[in-house]
Amino acid sequence: MASAPVPAPVRVRFCPSPTGNPHVGLVRTALFNWAFARHHKGTLVFRIEDTDVARNTEESYQQLLDSMRWLGFDWDEGPQTGGPHAPYRQSERMDIYRDVVAKLLDRGYAYHCYCTTEELDERREAARKAGKPSGYDGHCRELTDEQIAGYEREGREHIIRFRMPDHPITFTDLVRGELTFTPENVPDYGIVRANGSPLYTLVNPVDDALMEITHVLRGEDLLSSTPRQIALYAALAEIGVGGGTTPHFGHLPYVMGEGNKKLSKRDPQSSLNLYRERGFLPEGLLNYLSLLGWSLSADRDIFTLDEMVAAFELTDVNPNPARFDLKKCEHINAEHVRRLDVKAFIEACGPWLKAPHAPWRPEAFDQAAFEAIAPHAQTRLTVLSDITANVDFLFLDEPVDDETSWQKAMKEGSEALLRNVRAKLAGVAQWSAEPLKAAVLAAGEEHGLKLGKAQAPVRVAITGRTVGLPLFESLEVLGRERTLARIDAALAKLAGCEGA
Repeated sequence: MASAPVPAPVRVRFCPSPTGNPHVGLVRTALFNWAFARHHKGTLVFRIEDTDVARNTEESYQQLLDSMRWLGFDWDEGPQTGGPHAPYRQSERMDIYRDVVAKLLDRGYAYHCYCTTEELDERREAARKAGKPSGYDGHCRELTDEQIAGYEREGREHIIRFRMPDHPITFTDLVRGELTFTPENVPDYGIVRANGSPLYTLVNPVDDALMEITHVLRGEDLLSSTPRQIALYAALAEIGVGGGTTPHFGHLPYVMGEGNKKLSKRDPQSSLNLYRERGFLPEGLLNYLSLLGWSLSADRDIFTLDEMVAAFELTDVNPNPARFDLKKCEHINAEHVRRLDVKAFIEACGPWLKAPHAPWRPEAFDQAAFEAIAPHAQTRLTVLSDITANVDFLFLDEPVDDETSWQKAMKEGSEALLRNVRAKLAGVAQWSAEPLKAAVLAAGEEHGLKLGKAQAPVRVAITGRTVGLPLFESLEVLGRERTLARIDAALAKLAGCEGA
């Protein structure tokens, strides 16, 4: 892998666009920038790229800030924090961009392009047929004053293009090593739209230069724009914009989804909201996302963010595409759920014990009962939203009606077994897990059943389901009266079924 020059002080940026719910690829990029900054005790700049007025919304902007705070990211400069390079929303920096463009035009680094879309398409098609690169052919690079006047008389609109140098551009990518781009493959490119609004290709490097960014860590999909930006950095240095240095670049591997295709915003599993709604822990989700291109060690997948920060180096980032595996993501989250102390686990479950998630009446919820069962639930959850179905038997007036579970557990002889279990449970002197287990075990033995078979109909009678939390601890928390009442209800149902 490429060596990673790390000049001091390190300044990196995370610069998303507020165009809807953040996706996991964006979060992975934010995580790597954050970890790199924290590892090198550098500065993380959070910048909002919102020059695309048609797609950006204030709602998405607020959602973006909320998502970053939920994930636990902190930033040293940016929205809600401020800093010496404010403002940090590009929509508030338009005067800066206009001034830079004027200087680029004045010094010949940029020019007006009057080509129509139809003309561009025709020339690109001709180039393709001739087996040549189909990028912009420099048609308007050296227009005479007379040609410009003619286009103006026609009423043609123009964009502004940056003039690329006529020599190869070589740079060392911190993830991929040395790369070279030849001029024919990096043609002149647009930096200002016909309506006068600046493009990403301009504002991103201008802000990096002015904000003294030392390292640009971003997705591989932006690799092709890097030689363009390197040329622009050189021009900015010549016209006195920024500190005159070019950042080091590191392009992070693609995140692949189903069918070995690049994970896109349209893929349901890419949505950050999905993980928040399911009750992933931020530390669990980030632990998994860090593994998409990096690892703490070959034999360790579970670690804290502090451990990641301590170990994070760009030399350890793998350039090969990383496949998003939801099952592994869930497994890692479950491990982080189990690592919580019980008090933190109880607090984290709070949202899923209330409307609209909870199916029970609000007044039926018993905090003491939940706290008693919580340690047993914690070892079985994959995501926090699982808590609702695991503890609903405690707070519903009746257990859930799951016909599949009923048919599976209530075999021939279940009625007699349940009557025996009820009698033994009613005689238990101390209502706690061990005596309750002994009672069910004894009843099962009298019917020639081992504990696993004996407790199945009891579990369904109590919870409505064939799987759930440890049965005897559940009975202990549910209490004697409600336990016996539910067995009575199951017996009545069995008797009714036989009568039918």
